[in-house]
Amino acid sequence: MKEVPGSDTELVQRLKSGDEAAFQTVYSRLQGHVFRFALHMSGSRSLAEDVVQETFLTLIRRSDRFDPSRGSLAAFVLGIGRNCLLRRLRHDRNFPSVGSDEAPDVIADSDPLAELRRSETVRQVREAVLSLPLHYREVLVLCELQERSYEEAAELLGCAAGTVRSRLHRARALLSEKLRAMDRRDELAKAKSRRCLA
Repeated sequence: MKEVPGSDTELVQRLKSGDEAAFQTVYSRLQGHVFRFALHMSGSRSLAEDVVQETFLTLIRRSDRFDPSRGSLAAFVLGIGRNCLLRRLRHDRNFPSVGSDEAPDVIADSDPLAELRRSETVRQVREAVLSLPLHYREVLVLCELQERSYEEAAELLGCAAGTVRSRLHRARALLSEKLRAMDRRDELAKAKSRRCLA
């Protein structure tokens, strides 16, 4: 597919008039951002795919709400995605945990033990991130995993950059606490296993 050139405003104008190429351009540029955000926030690949679909259907229906003076098209689309995701999370509190088969695959390694350790570490971090309160999880996903600036995250979340900074600081602290607790829990389980085998 060939991308359609043009500014955000021009692409949205073309999208409003039903230009399929403009829609495909916007979709190819932004669907990955929406998908990764939803996946990191929910831990569910299928939910993330649903959020992407709902986001772009909403964009088609409500493209007239895009205001370039308030931010970029990317921020507008990710904001739609965030709202879709939050609605889904409120509606369905039973989204899969990170231990599900929906978690992204870990790259294979020639050392099975190293791969197992890495896979367990990734699983623990995902579990810890998903256990954070939503407002802390959002800033962690946006700033740490998606590498957005404080200002970009603030624009998406509708708050001040200082709020993002303080939430991110607290999110990192909470994440560290949760990971330490998981390590202690694992050490206790290993010690109990050793006693049982002795």
